[in-house]
Amino acid sequence: MTLQTADLGVPGAFTAPGTRRSIGLFVALAALVALLMLSLIIGSKMMPPAVVWDALFHPSGDFDHFAIRDFRLPRTIVGLVVGMALGVSGALIQALTRNPLAGPGILGVNAGASFAVTVAIGLLGVRDVRGYMWFAFAGALVVTIMVLLLGSTRRGQSPVVMVLAGVCVGAVLGGAGSALQLINPDAFDQMRSWGAGSILGRPLDVVWPILPFFAGALVLAFAVSGPLNAMALGDELAVAQGVSLVRTRILAIIALTLLAGGATAIAGPIGFVGLMVPHVARWIVGPDQRWIFAYSMLLAPSLLLASDILGRIVMHPSEIPVGIVTAFVGAPVLILLVRRRKVSGL
Repeated sequence: MTLQTADLGVPGAFTAPGTRRSIGLFVALAALVALLMLSLIIGSKMMPPAVVWDALFHPSGDFDHFAIRDFRLPRTIVGLVVGMALGVSGALIQALTRNPLAGPGILGVNAGASFAVTVAIGLLGVRDVRGYMWFAFAGALVVTIMVLLLGSTRRGQSPVVMVLAGVCVGAVLGGAGSALQLINPDAFDQMRSWGAGSILGRPLDVVWPILPFFAGALVLAFAVSGPLNAMALGDELAVAQGVSLVRTRILAIIALTLLAGGATAIAGPIGFVGLMVPHVARWIVGPDQRWIFAYSMLLAPSLLLASDILGRIVMHPSEIPVGIVTAFVGAPVLILLVRRRKVSGL
């Protein structure tokens, strides 16, 4: 059955045929590959593509090869992994809450993970990602459940109340985290860029322990994409189609907790990526969560890498942390979404 525009909940949007969706996915993949290459080329010193190619496949002791393999390549991989996690977690939150303004940053999920990591580092002396990633997962989970409960009313979940609850919880946790950092500044001297949201200086050692959790979360996300499609039509109709509402919500919460918490543990609190990208994906492919998740996996790292590259260029030879760049881009987008809620509705 072909979905009409009215079925999308997004007036003026369209449901692209399967072929067009596939072509769009290929274009998004090509753009991501191009940005991955640019991330290796652009920096304090521009590297010719031939040098990048040699550094990757024919490395030598040359300093340029060392800079590419030991600094730019890990940074690019971190941007790729973190971007995927933020994009899919944002899509999951929007689908789960049926809230077009939901996102890991807006609903305070990133703030919960960030605060938990701050507690682990500042109070407990945890320095290894294998230790504080569990705190990030726990913080993200607690805030997610808290916001969902606060946003529940007798008539169901209220998108407006959830946004307000998320902003309030995020503000409180952000202030508490800043207080902890002031109390014990020495513990956070080496993590100042992490607090601003950055992929600079993140070795691959911080990625490998979290990567299995990301992989499992992505499998869970696609596993619940079908039930989430049914739930978008209403809980009663979803139950009539054999969907277990409790199981779907639990699996979705687990997936978004692992993705948002793991991304925050690696790169710090990076906002707006999980809010903007699912919207773009939904405008392109319509309401099918399977396609939204697939597009978000490609578009989110593209946005993150493009923002990181822009941060290197604007203040060359210095750099702006990617979290600040995404905030500059995301704030106007959020204002636009608020003013056009009916257009962006789920």
